[in-house]
Amino acid sequence: MSKITAAITATGAYVPDFVLSNKLLETMVDTNDEWITSRTGIKERRILKDKDKGTSFLAIKAAEDLLKKSGTNPEEIDMVLLATTTPDMPVAATAVYVATQIGAVNAFAYDLQAACSSFLYGMSTAAAYIQAGRYKKVLVIGADKMSSIINYTDRATCIIFGDGAGAALFEPNEEGLGLQDEILRSDGIGREYLKIAAGGSLLPASHETIDNGQHYVFQDGKTVFKYAVSNMADISEKIMQRNNLTNDDVNWLISHQANRRIIDATSSRMGLDESKVLVNIEKYGNTTSATLPLLLNDFEHLFKKGDNLIFASFGGGFTWGSIYLKWAYDKK
Repeated sequence: MSKITAAITATGAYVPDFVLSNKLLETMVDTNDEWITSRTGIKERRILKDKDKGTSFLAIKAAEDLLKKSGTNPEEIDMVLLATTTPDMPVAATAVYVATQIGAVNAFAYDLQAACSSFLYGMSTAAAYIQAGRYKKVLVIGADKMSSIINYTDRATCIIFGDGAGAALFEPNEEGLGLQDEILRSDGIGREYLKIAAGGSLLPASHETIDNGQHYVFQDGKTVFKYAVSNMADISEKIMQRNNLTNDDVNWLISHQANRRIIDATSSRMGLDESKVLVNIEKYGNTTSATLPLLLNDFEHLFKKGDNLIFASFGGGFTWGSIYLKWAYDKK
C-alpha cells in the first residue's frame, strides 16, 4: 500500500475592491510613497470598508472561489480550518459559521490562531489529519480583516497591513506529492514585541483600554524585523538541508509577505534566483493569515506537477516555520 501524503488540489482567493494606496496614506499620516516602498515593498493594500462585514465575509468569498473553480461539492468536505488573527468575535468560532455558509454541512470546523504563521500551521494540521487516514477533504482558509485592528493614525503599522483571504483544499495523494516535511517553531519572547494588549482575559475591554488604544496592533518594528529575518532565513535553509535540496531543486519560494527585505534575506540565504521568489506584497501589503494562500492563488498558473515549493513564515508570538511541499497538479 502506497504512503498517503496530503496534497493541495485547488486554491481560491478574495480581496476587497477598495484600494488604499501609498498616495492616499500620505493624506492620512506623516509618510510618503518613496519611504513606504523602499522600506517595505508595499505600494497598495485592499481594505474591506463595509463595517457590517467581518473576516467571515472574506473567508466565505475565498472558499466559494475555490469551490467554483474546482467543481468541488461542499458537502464532501470533511473539515474547515480557518487560520485567522481577526475572528468575527471572541466566542463562536468563525470557521463554524463559514463552513455553514458555504454548504459544508458535513464538516467540522474550528479557528487556528498563530498570527502570520496561522496558515502555515494550518497546512501542517490538515496534512496530519489526512495522513492519519481520518479525512479526505480538508479546506484550509487564511483570512484576516486587519483594518479592524489597525490604528490609522499610527504610521508604524497602518502602512503595512491589508485585508484579504485565500484558501487551499488538501486531499490524499499516493504519488509521493504534497507535503513532504515541516519545521515549525515558536518562542514566547515575542509576546511583548507584537501584540494587541487588551480584549483578552488578561486585560478585558474597558473604557480605559479603549481610550488608551490598546485594542490596536502594537509592533516594535526593529525587534520584529530582526527576529523575522534571522528565523525565516534559518528555518528555510534548514529544511533544504534536511531534505538534501539544492537551490536548483527548489522551484518556488512561497514566503510570508510582511516586508520585501525579509523576503529577499530569506531567498538570499537559500541561494535562490530572484525568478523563483514569488511576491505580491506590492498589491496587498501584509494580509497576515492570507499571504501564503493569496500567493498560491495568484501564481497557481506557474506551478507544474512535481514542482518543489518551500513555504516560510514568521508571526507574532513569536511563531515561525517552513514547509516543503511537492505540487500535485497542472492548472487546466
